[in-house]
Amino acid sequence: MFEACASFPEPSHSTFFARGMRIALAQAAADPALLKPWQREASLDNYRRHLLAADPQGRYAIAALVWLPHQASPVHAHHTWCGYAVLDGALNETVFEWNGSEDFAIATRSHARPRGAVSFVRSGRGNIHRLGNCSDAPAVSLHVYGVPGARIGTHVNDVVRVAPALV
Repeated sequence: MFEACASFPEPSHSTFFARGMRIALAQAAADPALLKPWQREASLDNYRRHLLAADPQGRYAIAALVWLPHQASPVHAHHTWCGYAVLDGALNETVFEWNGSEDFAIATRSHARPRGAVSFVRSGRGNIHRLGNCSDAPAVSLHVYGVPGARIGTHVNDVVRVAPALV
């Protein structure tokens, strides 16, 4: 996919790339043997990220995220493109809109993301969301980020401020 999108300044700007990423994630999500038991280990403190693979050229990193009940990400955009698929359980995704004049994000809608659900977004504050496990059972998702593996913990999420609650 990267070679086919070489003429683009950023591969995620190609609809071919986005479609190909969604297809690849859906195929991966359909494989029940994709992850080893240790790649499904959770953390009591927060969702846990397991780096599964990293492109030697630094174009992407693949991770499994394990979510215990009621764990969630912060509200964030991405510094890079990102795709994910729900492998086990279910997640909830809340989508936000960026209010640049007030410098905060406003929740606009929520979606249930059952097993097999796939998503792909480009970088930037036009795609702000929060993923979380609202259920009483663990959930596992597969994520592909456009960063080198060594930067997966520092160069993916752009945590944003959320609109103050109205009283």
